[in-house]
Amino acid sequence: MASTKRITKELAECTESPPDGITVSCPNEGDIHNWTAVLAGPQGSAYQGGTFTLKIKLPADYPFKAPQVSFATRIYHPNVTNDQTGAICLSVLKSENWKPASRIKGVLEAVRQLLVEPNPDDPLEARIADEYRQQHDEFVKNAKTYVERYASGKASPA
Repeated sequence: MASTKRITKELAECTESPPDGITVSCPNEGDIHNWTAVLAGPQGSAYQGGTFTLKIKLPADYPFKAPQVSFATRIYHPNVTNDQTGAICLSVLKSENWKPASRIKGVLEAVRQLLVEPNPDDPLEARIADEYRQQHDEFVKNAKTYVERYASGKASPA
């Protein structure tokens, strides 16, 4: 398969010189199409102190089709679905914007930047986007509550 060489090269690039605050692994070495990334909440953001797991699924026709990237860790964010799917709204991942020259490392950097600067104008969660724009202090408080509950490494309450 033509994409295997590219995927292997990108995995090596991401594990040997990962983006800031992110570690990347391929949990099942027999399946290079499914990766895991662990993202440290960026300093100075509402997510600081949190550790977030991302699931990365590379389609069979990668790099001609965009990877599917989602949060496995619950997060309170206007551009991430507030449920177990953790779908991310990020322009680089949209099929009309994806280019075969794009790289996973760049996608991960964009996801990290989204935690620093959410994009409330292109939300998946309109209510959270409104809160981000109109009641920013409340948004930060709620985001930090989610970090404490889901991304702190402590046992989450049932």
